[in-house]
Amino acid sequence: MSDGFLTIDAAPGRGVDVELEIKRSRFLTRLRRVGSEDEARAVVEERRRAMFDARHHCSAFVLGPDARTARSSDDGEPAGTAGVPMLGVLNSNRLTDVVAVVTRYFGGIKLGAGGLVRAYSDAVARAVAAVGTRRVVRCDVLAVEVSAAEAGSVESQLRGLVLPDGTPVTVDGVDWAERATINLAVPRRGREDFDTALTTLSSGTLTATVVAERWVDQTSPSARSRSSLA
Repeated sequence: MSDGFLTIDAAPGRGVDVELEIKRSRFLTRLRRVGSEDEARAVVEERRRAMFDARHHCSAFVLGPDARTARSSDDGEPAGTAGVPMLGVLNSNRLTDVVAVVTRYFGGIKLGAGGLVRAYSDAVARAVAAVGTRRVVRCDVLAVEVSAAEAGSVESQLRGLVLPDGTPVTVDGVDWAERATINLAVPRRGREDFDTALTTLSSGTLTATVVAERWVDQTSPSARSRSSLA
């Protein structure tokens, strides 16, 4: 399994809406971050219900850390002119856990097969550019046990810890008992660097125990322009 993947720069269930007009046809793109096929299909169906008077609701989605699940639909457009090009844009941007729905209101001028391919591709590409991307990394969830007296200082140092590749350590909180347990998440690929840093800051007195694993969003690498974020 991959230790990381790219998705759109939005919280689960959120994303961006973008509109494109070509020869009086309106192409309304909804891009959403999703975590399952049911969620992806629900986005498509919600769009279909909300815009029931539109001629087409074409869609594409990619799911899973390794992007193993991919589906597309032309929804009545000529075969291969909508869903597949939309999926191609998601794949070319290496995105997963994302669904794109492009609703078309026909403007009375036929675009031809090539024109449709370009229109649907451009509609999704503009949405991706508007929302940006973020990386999601597989993390070890760790527990570091310390004395109650040391907990505040150690927690503060861990909250400020940045691994050599620029990835910050995520501190979830502290459980208090006779001794304190600091709970945190560290990217799998940076675990060795974290262990070295923990040894250094504690002079070798502290170790981390793996208790679980989870996927954690990283901050997007750069600010992207956004349009109609929803």
